[in-house]
Order: sequence, then C-alpha cells, then structure tokens
Amino acid sequence: MSGNPYPLGLRLAGRRVVVVGGGAVATRRVPALLDAGAHVFLVAPELTPALRAHVDAGRLHWAPRRFAPDDLDGAWLVQVAVDDPLAAASVSAAAAERRIFCVRADDRAAATAWTPAVTRHGPVTVAVLGGGDPRRAMAVRDAVRALLDAKKGPLLTPAVEEGSLPYPQGGRVALVGAGPGDPELITVKGWRLLTEADVVVADRLVPGLLLDELRPDVELVDASKIPYGPSRGQEEINRILVDRALAGKFVVRLKGGDPYVFGRGGEELLACAAAGVPVTVVPGVTSSIAAPAAAGVPVTHRGVAHEFTVVSGHVAPDSPASLVRWEALAGLRGTLVVLMGLKNLTAITATLIAHGKPAETPAAVVQEATTGAQRALRSTLGAVAADVAAAGLRPPAVVVLGDVVDALADGAGVEGFPGSPLAPGGQA
Repeated sequence: MSGNPYPLGLRLAGRRVVVVGGGAVATRRVPALLDAGAHVFLVAPELTPALRAHVDAGRLHWAPRRFAPDDLDGAWLVQVAVDDPLAAASVSAAAAERRIFCVRADDRAAATAWTPAVTRHGPVTVAVLGGGDPRRAMAVRDAVRALLDAKKGPLLTPAVEEGSLPYPQGGRVALVGAGPGDPELITVKGWRLLTEADVVVADRLVPGLLLDELRPDVELVDASKIPYGPSRGQEEINRILVDRALAGKFVVRLKGGDPYVFGRGGEELLACAAAGVPVTVVPGVTSSIAAPAAAGVPVTHRGVAHEFTVVSGHVAPDSPASLVRWEALAGLRGTLVVLMGLKNLTAITATLIAHGKPAETPAAVVQEATTGAQRALRSTLGAVAADVAAAGLRPPAVVVLGDVVDALADGAGVEGFPGSPLAPGGQA
C-alpha cells in the first residue's frame, strides 16, 4: 500500500531515539538528533571517530554490540544506518511490532519514515521530500536555501504575536564580527542577522560589500574609528546601540574581525546589559590569524611553533599606558602577532631586540588582508620597520614575527588572495 508521505515536524527533546550503526550515515544523522534534544541511544560494534567524540563528551549513550529488539523499548524513533539488508530488516520488524517509525538508509521503500533534505535559516527550518528521490529533494532544498539567503526583510525574523514584544524593551543588539576584509568571510549566522537588522552600526574596517546588500530601509550609522584620526566616542556608540534597541529596533553592531579582539565589544555588551537590552555575540574571523594565513604564513606549524601570542601595538612600548610586557614577549619561542602596530613598529622592534630577541628573526607584514588591496612583505625583525616604510605599507596591517614566516616559503602559496605568497626580501 503506497501513498504520499505525510510531513510532520517531530519534537524529540527528551525522547529516546535509537540509531543502529556507527558508520558514515550515522555520523551525518546523529548531530541533527542531538540538536533536536533527543536522548540518542546508539547501537554498533564500532564507531567513527566523530561519533566516538560524541560518546566521550557524554552527548549520547553507546552500546558496543549488535542490535537487540529490546533496544527499542521506550523509543519514539529509530534510524537504521547500516548497509546489511538482513540486519536492517530485523530492526524494521522490531520497530513495526512496537509501532515505532523507522528510517532506513539502505532501503527507502521498506522504511516507515523518510529523512528529508533540510536547510536551516535562523528560526526557519525547511524540510524537502523528493518522492523517494534524495537527489531531487536535495536539488529543491538547495534552491529554497538560495532564495532564503537572498531574502532581505522581516520574513525570517522570529514571529511575534500582535501587541506583544519579543524582548523586554522590544529590541535587541547583536555584536557581529565581519571578518578580516573579504565579505565572504563573515559567518553564516552573522550574515543572517545582518539581513534581519533594522539598524546597522558599522566600523571603518567592515567590508563595504556587506553594507551594499542592506535593505534600503535600514538605518546605517557610520561609527568609523579611523586610526589616529577623527572618531566617534565609544560612549556615543554605546548610547546609539541602547537607544535604538529601547525603541524596539534590532541593532547589529558590525565590527571588523572579531567583536572582542581589540574591538571593544565587551564595553558595548556591558552598556547594553546595564540598560536591560538583550545581546547576541557572533564571533568573527580575526585578522590576527586570517591575515598571516592569507599571505601564506601559519601562526603555528609542527616542529616550528607551538604557541602564538597576539598583542596590540597601538600604544608605544615606553608609554606608561602600555599593558604589554615586551621584555617577556622577547623571550618567547613561538609566534608573535602584532595588531595596530605600524605606527610604533620601529619602537616595538627595537624594544624586542633590546630584550634579547634576535634581529634575524623572520618577520612579515600584511596590509588589508583578504581584500583586493592586500599587500605583503617578508623581512626580519631588525629590518622590517625600514622595509615597511620603504614599501609604503599603511594601516590596517598585521605584523608577524617568528620562524613560521618561512615555514611555507617553498610551498605553492595561497590561492585567492592578492599578495600571496610572500616574496623573500620584499613585497608581493
């Protein structure tokens, strides 16, 4: 007896779900079950390393043996993830006897439930059944996902009953890291929240193409903090975030790199918390790691560096306001990454050398990493400040000091980013 499948969203939180099999199919299916809050009971003689990690973390229970019918006692759903038809059929029979829906990876026709092709976009989950054809379901799923990704506006925001407010004051703030410069390096969640925003408060280092995609009705607040030039006070930025949120707006504070890596995101969160405004923090790809990587420099490398340290160089080493112990950094064997240090680079390098760091330590500087304006040079600790001046490099730039600068010098380089790989003794 056949018929069209009846679509249904299963609420599995706190309910027992049995997964039979510990291979690739189970590896793909288990995370969604865990995300749904199911109590997953996995039966299999062996597990993939990914499934073993879930077991070790206590996220599911594993019985290291073959399936037994009483494994289904108390279960609401069973996922058969084995390629042995006889073993799968035995699980199906036990499930049918107990009136438990059974998904079968080996034989969809013999299953009593199908796993749809799924895409998630914030609060929206789209599940597609392709009439028994997984490829058709995936093609339709991908088309729907593309439409959701392109959609701007309130369609995908959380539903609110008329006359009610989703948050205590009606608004909220998201601190979103936009990444190092390439607009495609923002996280999926960060991009989604940006498309839902009523107000965007953006820094200078935010990728311009992200702002170009905002809805026409979005209020864009330019909070540029140009180094050593005009800037909007942090107190004013805090006030804008709080005021707009209290007025019922969804405010995205869009910041270059990561909100917390020298981004003053903590100050903004505290200001919102003091006003009772809910805050979501979305980490971003920090330039301290991305800039070296884009120029072919790994901040760690086996046998070369087992540590890396990120410091701000915007305050000169001899300034009473400096919180950096440069003399201690000079003694480290790992990688040193300096952000916002171009202005003080001469003083920084001289201080490190004075405290014992060899002048021949490899150095690299990457300007406007991951963008079309990326420039990079390779030098040494003793010569890098002069080389930067001669090359005319300017902020924003990241300085990398350590043997990792030369670790991939003989490699093929990094595709997709201008200025890579680094040219020995000069810029690329």
